[in-house]
Amino acid sequence: MNFLDHIEELRWHIVRSAIAIVIGSIVVFTKVEWLFDKVVMGPAHQDFISYKAFCALGRLLHSDAFCMQGINMRFQNTAVTGQFMMSLSVSVVMGFILVFPFILWELWKFIRPALKDNELKMARGIVFWCSLLFFMGVSFAYFIVAPYTIHFFGNYQLSPLFENVITIENYYDTMSNMILALGVVFELPMIVFFLTRIGILTPKFLKEKRRYAFLILFIVAMIIAPPDVFSCLLIFVPLYLLFEISVLISARALKARRLKEAMQKDNDLYE
Repeated sequence: MNFLDHIEELRWHIVRSAIAIVIGSIVVFTKVEWLFDKVVMGPAHQDFISYKAFCALGRLLHSDAFCMQGINMRFQNTAVTGQFMMSLSVSVVMGFILVFPFILWELWKFIRPALKDNELKMARGIVFWCSLLFFMGVSFAYFIVAPYTIHFFGNYQLSPLFENVITIENYYDTMSNMILALGVVFELPMIVFFLTRIGILTPKFLKEKRRYAFLILFIVAMIIAPPDVFSCLLIFVPLYLLFEISVLISARALKARRLKEAMQKDNDLYE
């Protein structure tokens, strides 16, 4: 295929992905009021499942430190079209999350013809594992990071004279940016595994660049997290753990690649 044929092929993959997002958005839009109140606004409710789980954990440890009581926060809409546009935005973002595996599959179908047979074998199951890591990142952001963030800012007061009245746009932007960003960042182990199997990365390189990775991941956590130290650390710690896990995955992937190359070399000599 020439360059224009590749562009045409990519265009159709993008079109099918866009159609999937539209379909997912329509499905979400049919229940958008319930989803907005129960899911998007979930961390702003005192009976949110994470608050109950944290409090139950605290009781097991004989401590009330994990129990977060009361959220001193009210919400308002400041634009004529604000609530309608918010319903559209929620539908698109949740529709995207819903069809994310299909989008990955379309991307994989575009990349797959350019790979060699051995590279295809190394990438077996990549859509499943990438989708799993994405949903793990989304779940971590929604059930762990978001509750602490919303509770902290909802109850923080510079003075008793001020009341926390938050616009729905500000609340939603904070939630969606955090959730989507962590969903993407959680793909790190799969990216490292694939790049190691095709010979671009090595565990030695990752170990040598650990100090730079530490700084980069901290900057990423600062970008993703709201501007407070606790939320930043809450995001940075799992990101750095993901990096260390990626180093271990890279070592195992390199060992498997070298073993396979040695076996192939022995077969060539035998022939």
